[in-house]
Amino acid sequence: MIRETIVTTSDAQGKPHIAPMGIHVEEPELVFAPFRPSGTLDNLLNNRCAAINYTDDVRVFAGCITGRHDWPLCRTERIEGFRLKECQTHCEVQIVRVEDDEVRPRLYGCVIYQTTHSPFLGFNRAQSAVIEAAILVSRLHLLPWEKIVREFEHLKIAVEKTAGDREKEAWEWLTAAVAAHRRQQSANTS
Repeated sequence: MIRETIVTTSDAQGKPHIAPMGIHVEEPELVFAPFRPSGTLDNLLNNRCAAINYTDDVRVFAGCITGRHDWPLCRTERIEGFRLKECQTHCEVQIVRVEDDEVRPRLYGCVIYQTTHSPFLGFNRAQSAVIEAAILVSRLHLLPWEKIVREFEHLKIAVEKTAGDREKEAWEWLTAAVAAHRRQQSANTS
């Protein structure tokens, strides 16, 4: 199973890094599998710890993918690092082993602390659509244009029917990123 989360790590100077990431659940471990190159990967290898943040504010997912990394943070409890201030739950993970790979290493971690800050009331369809769209935007350079258009048209239905203000804002960021990518592709082929 993969859980879509926000991972917070710190670089060698202690500066926080925020990134959306699907975390593989392989009980009793959680597995990070970032593609190279990756700031999250560098930080995990250097510090051997991270906070996994579970949030229903999908703007964080869309924001990080579109260059908006300034989200309120606070210190973690058991590891040297940070967590999202406005998450429902967070867990602190210590990396216990690494399976190196040239493309996508796997880092295995054990939860050493977890707490709930506020109740999680579930995702509406628009929130799920925004997360899926954020994943697509993170892979614009890998996917055929027709697939991107088709997927966004399908996801747009859920956003139009069920989005609140946060979801609408996140959707706008993502659609702007897709439009900018398309303009760049057109300019490169001209």
